[in-house]
Amino acid sequence: MNETTNKTGGLCENKWIRAAIPALLLHCSIGTVYCWSLFSQEVADYIGFSKGAIEWAFSFAIFFLGMSAAFLGNIVEKDIHKSSLIATICFALGMALTGFFIWYGGNNKGSIVALIGIYVSYGFIMGIGLGTGYLSPVKTLMLWFKDRKGLATGLAVAGFGAAKAIASPIMTALLSGLGEGGIWKMFLILSIAYFIMMFVGHLLLAKPKDWHEPQNKEEKQGILQTIKSKPVSNYIGIWLMFYINITCGLALISQEKMIFKCLGFAAYAGILSTVSAIFNAGGRLGFSSWGDTMKDRNTIYKIIFILSIVFTAIVMITSGIVEGSDNILLAILVLALVYVVNAGYGGGFSNVPTLLSDHYGMGSISAIHGITLSAWAFAGLTGNQAAAFIVKHFGKEEVITYVENGVEHVATVNPTGYQNVLIFTLVLYVIAFLACLILVKPAEKK
Repeated sequence: MNETTNKTGGLCENKWIRAAIPALLLHCSIGTVYCWSLFSQEVADYIGFSKGAIEWAFSFAIFFLGMSAAFLGNIVEKDIHKSSLIATICFALGMALTGFFIWYGGNNKGSIVALIGIYVSYGFIMGIGLGTGYLSPVKTLMLWFKDRKGLATGLAVAGFGAAKAIASPIMTALLSGLGEGGIWKMFLILSIAYFIMMFVGHLLLAKPKDWHEPQNKEEKQGILQTIKSKPVSNYIGIWLMFYINITCGLALISQEKMIFKCLGFAAYAGILSTVSAIFNAGGRLGFSSWGDTMKDRNTIYKIIFILSIVFTAIVMITSGIVEGSDNILLAILVLALVYVVNAGYGGGFSNVPTLLSDHYGMGSISAIHGITLSAWAFAGLTGNQAAAFIVKHFGKEEVITYVENGVEHVATVNPTGYQNVLIFTLVLYVIAFLACLILVKPAEKK
């Protein structure tokens, strides 16, 4: 039977083999970029630089993810096999080179060559792999799952969000089991593993045979023409609320482990962070699937921003982060805020490609989605850094002690500083909600 018309057998089989499985293989690999915080301190100590200097590698990775998606979106549009191969090579090569420069830095403490090499490898080269790898399966998923586009993209993007939860214990085991120099050995081992996973995804990925890709100018508009097919303010609104949602998410998520310590949960910070990753992945799948049932998918963003505003305001009014260590109810409210923001952060990612397709159609969705991911690039440079600046310059540091695995530890925290980050995020969430209401017009699903 024809594989595109056999609805009981061939099509069902192919939409998983040709779209869902390769998307998960690609996204579960590149999503491990979020594991950087797990070993950034160890990298810093190994090569002789401060943790702050090392953290820029992650910021550069997110920046180049967004920018490579923006500039290479047309390549993804024309040839997903070329783009998925670029993603596979760049991500694996960048990870391997990161391991090499960590090894070099360990043998040459304080070497600026090692630091710049890590920036280029983890930030630029891996960033290109991240951007093209993130985009490559999205349109294919929406073409195979025409009636449940949100479910399909949510499934893949949930893989990106869940990658940290899946990879964290593996990386921890490798670091402890590889002995001296385990940090750079881990990168080399994982570069091989992720190359294999992504290459299999690259081989499997394919669009439905009955999809007719626009070829001529009458059928296929340029990106600017596509954006101008609706009021330009409409696209500005989508870009702005996407950017703000990521910025606010990164601002809070980057401080969440220290917030857990402020609340007296230092010994359980790892478990609570895993729960955050689950909410992040769940928000990606849940919110996008929910969007499939709504006439206007933009309603999902209104719900995300309303929830974020309400929980942020409650924790601000009650000074939950400052007072939570002495009040279990306030501590629970802070945890609820962290998990709501994580779910909304993930949901914002999974809903943007389907929202764009509802407004602008499928013809140039990879390219327009790529340009929209530039919001992620700029948020990657502003979210973490804004939160770090607020914590550093406002509030007062405190030293706390806690026991983990029978060993007493000391940590420096700034409860008031973390509380002040919420002022920053609340203002931005309100702006995003207004953009949702005023700029982004309702669109019928296409």
